[in-house]
Amino acid sequence: MELSISQSPRVRFSSLAPRFLAASHHHRPSVHLAGKFISLPRDVRFTSLSTSRMRILAVALTFKSRCVYVNYEIPKDQILVGAAESDDPVLDRIARFQNACWRFLRPHTIRGTALGSTALVTRALIENTHLIKWSLVLKALSGLLALICGNGYIVGINQIYDIGIDKVNKPYLPIAAGDLSVQSAWLLVIFFAIAGLLVVGFNFGPFITSLYSLGLFLGTIYSVPPLRMKRFPVAAFLIIATVRGFLLNFGVYHATRAALGLPFQWSAPVAFITSFVTLFALVIAITKDLPDVEGDRKFQISTLATKLGVRNIAFLGSGLLLVNYVSAISLAFYMPQVFRGSLMIPAHVILASGLIFQTWVLEKANYTKEAISGYYRFIWNLFYAEYLLFPFL
Repeated sequence: MELSISQSPRVRFSSLAPRFLAASHHHRPSVHLAGKFISLPRDVRFTSLSTSRMRILAVALTFKSRCVYVNYEIPKDQILVGAAESDDPVLDRIARFQNACWRFLRPHTIRGTALGSTALVTRALIENTHLIKWSLVLKALSGLLALICGNGYIVGINQIYDIGIDKVNKPYLPIAAGDLSVQSAWLLVIFFAIAGLLVVGFNFGPFITSLYSLGLFLGTIYSVPPLRMKRFPVAAFLIIATVRGFLLNFGVYHATRAALGLPFQWSAPVAFITSFVTLFALVIAITKDLPDVEGDRKFQISTLATKLGVRNIAFLGSGLLLVNYVSAISLAFYMPQVFRGSLMIPAHVILASGLIFQTWVLEKANYTKEAISGYYRFIWNLFYAEYLLFPFL
């Protein structure tokens, strides 16, 4: 196999050696590019890779030398940075399992959880700098580990019960792609749930443990039959907004103040970010179904996107986020003694402008699947940006 690089932002295979064709029958294919490891289902090979949008045109090889071309689109967060593929089959199997586990965790949700908890802890410490101790670092790291475990449990249990839908909507996810067995997935989610509960129980007391347990419970009934609340749009939105919005922000801030030896007390900035992110989580819940309309219709999953149409939901999501940004700007004007207006106002004007532009791009693209995916990724980037700004507002 020879790998050639052109002047355009694409990478392609210029030839396929006979031994490469023979090997494709025995090993699940992968590509390592500049240290990046990408795994695809069996008998799939790259012909081109667009680095700007990570859109992959794959070719499936058959024993009769026939080729079937498919569009195989993989988000950037499904690519795992790692070492080059080893000749040692054991090491290669370990690398593939690590890759599958990373994709199983849905990295974009981990980033949101990690940024949110870090921002809230930072804010609590800024408000009480005289109470900062090095001994709090270990406790903060244990809290972050517990949140990542909870996040892994919720997104993992959802993948276990969505295999059929994911084969249509998200074929790059590890269970749907055949890179992770259902048995291994169950072992992982059970481990995440137990590990998270133990960490929280030993470090943060009964109240935070009860909040954590509530989050796991809501994540369970969201995906697991017979309740499977994701079938009902309003219930699904409320669960996502509660877990990612209120519980995360309130729980982390409460735990941080308790670790500092302080009773819980709302501050205006924390009340702002909790309200802001709860509404933002509602928007994420509404718009997350936009790229999945095809599979949801096939499996008779009722969502607002399948009922009202992609265009209407995109405008609804953008409108709600604009309400968030207008509210943030207004708060900066009316509470200058609390918020740093010199940062809060221009930052939210820029973010709102970017949202309007991205919505316009989606409209101009006529709501193609690629444009919808780009719009949804941009919403997550806005979510990350708000947490990055928060400690300094």
